[in-house]
Amino acid sequence: MPVKDCDAIFKGRCCCFRRPAFDDAALWSESVDKLLECKTGQAAFREFLKSEFSEENILFWLACEEYKKVKSTSKMNAMANKIYSEFVKVQAPREINIDCGTRDSITKSISSPNINSFDNAQKIIYSLMAKDCYPRFLRSDLYKALLKKSQSRNKER
Repeated sequence: MPVKDCDAIFKGRCCCFRRPAFDDAALWSESVDKLLECKTGQAAFREFLKSEFSEENILFWLACEEYKKVKSTSKMNAMANKIYSEFVKVQAPREINIDCGTRDSITKSISSPNINSFDNAQKIIYSLMAKDCYPRFLRSDLYKALLKKSQSRNKER
């Protein structure tokens, strides 16, 4: 993928942070967790996954993280159905790559979801991202450009 201007890619996504957007880029290489706990890291990884036609992975993972924060049963039901419709059901618009047993388990329980309804699927997708996508991200031109930008900013200080 040709690397576009980093600032243009992330314009408007990182303005709420106190530190410049890419200062943490070097930390992202420590672990996929370091990458995912940073909003800018999530945006960079999402951009990379989009270029590989697998953006649904991080979108599903993020949706599951939000789902776990829901306290209201009615909101949980609505959000569970939205996640199911968008990512889990067969032929979903952003269908994730999970085994049929996990998919069937979610399908059977979607009428009365609980806080752990998507845990197995989320673990599968996390593992896929960590073992497959994340190493490619670290070797990508996009990450190298972000890292270079971060390092040049740090030298200027």
